[in-house]
Amino acid sequence: MVMAGKVMAEQGEKDLEYREYQEYQRLEDCEEDSPPGEDEEELLLHVTEGPTDSWHHIKDLDSFFTKIYHFHQRNGFACVVLSDVLELVSCSSSPSARSCCAVLTMMSCSPPAPSTRATSPSTARLRGSGWLLFLLVLAGMVWLCRLVTALRRLVGYWEIRRFYIQALGIPADELCNHSWQSVQARLLALQRRQPLCVPRRELTELDIHHRILRFRNYTVAMVNKSLLPVRFHLPLLGPVVFLTRGLQFNLELLLFRGPAALFQNTWSLRPQVKRAGTRRALARGLARAAVLLGVANLALCPCVLGWRLLLAFFSYAEGLKRAPGSLGARRWSLYARHYLRHFNELGHELQARLSRGHAPATKYMDSFSSPLLAVLARHVGFFAGSVLAVLIVLTVYDEDVLTVQHILTAITLLGLVVTVARSFIPDEHSVWCPEQLLQRVLAHVHYLPEHWQGRAGRAETRAEMAQLFQYKAVFILEELLSPLVTPLILIFAFPPRALDIVDFFRNFTVEVAGVGDICSFAQLDVRHHGNPQWLSGGHTDAPPERQAEHGKTELSLMRFALSNPRWRPPPPARRFLGHLHAQVTRDAATAPPSRALLAEGPLPASLLSEDSALAREGLVASVLVASGLVARDSRFGQPCSTASATASLLASLRTPLVIPPGTPLPGQGRGAPDSPGEQLSPEERPALSESRLRSLSRSALLAEVASAEMSLHAIYLHQLHQQQQQPQGPGPQPPAGWVTTGAPKPFFVTTGSAARASQLREMPLGGWAEEEEEEEEEEMMT
Repeated sequence: MVMAGKVMAEQGEKDLEYREYQEYQRLEDCEEDSPPGEDEEELLLHVTEGPTDSWHHIKDLDSFFTKIYHFHQRNGFACVVLSDVLELVSCSSSPSARSCCAVLTMMSCSPPAPSTRATSPSTARLRGSGWLLFLLVLAGMVWLCRLVTALRRLVGYWEIRRFYIQALGIPADELCNHSWQSVQARLLALQRRQPLCVPRRELTELDIHHRILRFRNYTVAMVNKSLLPVRFHLPLLGPVVFLTRGLQFNLELLLFRGPAALFQNTWSLRPQVKRAGTRRALARGLARAAVLLGVANLALCPCVLGWRLLLAFFSYAEGLKRAPGSLGARRWSLYARHYLRHFNELGHELQARLSRGHAPATKYMDSFSSPLLAVLARHVGFFAGSVLAVLIVLTVYDEDVLTVQHILTAITLLGLVVTVARSFIPDEHSVWCPEQLLQRVLAHVHYLPEHWQGRAGRAETRAEMAQLFQYKAVFILEELLSPLVTPLILIFAFPPRALDIVDFFRNFTVEVAGVGDICSFAQLDVRHHGNPQWLSGGHTDAPPERQAEHGKTELSLMRFALSNPRWRPPPPARRFLGHLHAQVTRDAATAPPSRALLAEGPLPASLLSEDSALAREGLVASVLVASGLVARDSRFGQPCSTASATASLLASLRTPLVIPPGTPLPGQGRGAPDSPGEQLSPEERPALSESRLRSLSRSALLAEVASAEMSLHAIYLHQLHQQQQQPQGPGPQPPAGWVTTGAPKPFFVTTGSAARASQLREMPLGGWAEEEEEEEEEEMMT
């Protein structure tokens, strides 16, 4: 009987291991309770078998893959150790260490309290300043907690270091030579040789991203469906979006990691969340937990606020003294990092994309100026500068001027006033086009609200953009106010949304064999979450409440396919990518040849340039020139619609969205040509030839070209969406553009289908003007 039981157990284990998962099943919105424990343990087997040093059947793959990713991003074990040690010892990065140093400094500088007893000066100071003693004890406790956390983290990273060397074959000194895509490819190959998880025989790129970004995908989806964050309407400031790091930490603790969280572990929801009959009871429990967490934050508010003040002072005081205008610099807000993030987009990919969009976003925000503030700044700056010049001259003439009381303080303050005043004075030689600048921002961030189209120069658009791209001073102020505002949000604003949040997790969660419970939006399933207005018509049957907003499903699918060319998408996603490919081909046929669009343009030189920013700016500039957003010479051919121009560039640049399984990896397999210009047969050259692809891979530019192609896809998809939103009335439509006289003669076209653009392209540049002159002559003769 014992032997029979072992045989049956091994057979069941084998069946689970080789069972193929075809498609996930959506949780239905029915009032019937799901059977408790149904297929929960069958789908998720995380057991430890065999020796631990062979990494067989790892218990928690979410934490394991996350550590592998962070180990790579932190550049290995030596950098991790050095960073943690300096953080704890040198008081340069750790908030708790900075607080401890601040308390010690304040205690050493404060005068001793008067006392009649013969006590030491340090004891007198401690007795006279009880709150300093309290802060010192608190800082010491926090520092000890950080020390224990750092030691545990170092032990875990030492195991990851062994995994890199022994399992992945990447020595410590060669880690910097491997990209994350290379590490991911070795993980997939390791799973085929040595199973890391039980239920699935083969891992995919999407599985790894699901485990690393399981909780982040839920947060991005809730922001996309406007469930988070909390929005306020203040009397003087108008609509305000409040999301800080402190509030984000509390929300993650409440939803994912706390004792009352909706997740029972890192890979599965609580069974009660999946039952429709328990939704209200679960919502009441979640609201009660939010109130208790808010009360705890309110009780700790003085301590957290003091720590925030010390952290802000020691972080920005020296930088503000060195560069007073640094507070006027802009940065992407935490809300923007959720709103602009794709599903399954890793942190370094998001940071690279937002960094590329920082310069055009800064130019767009700088294009707005207040005439009233400019006049005031000129006069204030002139007055402060005059006084400062006089003081400097007196100081040079007589050094004794420096001995005058507060003279150095006056010079410092006057210099700060002059610097701030200059920031409000616009450059009189700069000319900005807000629509063009916003188009450049879109090329990098991929998402912008639909109602911004055609309203780039309005103050309302700038105010909404300021919520995404905020001043550094505003960021610091929000972080300082976070200990005061976060408890109020948890106590008053979160409980009314508890039921909606529980329903969101129940309706948008799927169970995937070997992966666990994930957000259904992260599956990149166009059929269940696509939007017909974003080129998903005929490929989706999702009702409006299940559609992702702003085309996030379609854009996330394209980005993931371009970033992971070896990924094999499911059939619905493959059909959508094929439909997109066909649409690009049709629109490109109605546009001038790409050689005409790119003639004497910045793109040919920029594609092989070492400057990645130049490549993207060249692509966007080519789109703007071809579509008429900027003037161009008529010898380059007739202008066309924006979608056709973008499609023409995509057709000339496009790499296959899904590389056939038999194609060797870039840089592997067949020998790559020595130069990008080597001639190959047409069969060997797709839209972007394999020789070009391999050469760019050897030059570490393949990811840059894929990112540039994604920028064009984002612009193209937004253009198609705008065309679908425009009403098409019966009868002939007047041209949506204008004609200017003189050379060069730009012909501006922003609307119309590809056929309409083709008709306009066949008409001479001055065709519409000649027709108007003929009509005027006929009227005169009549």
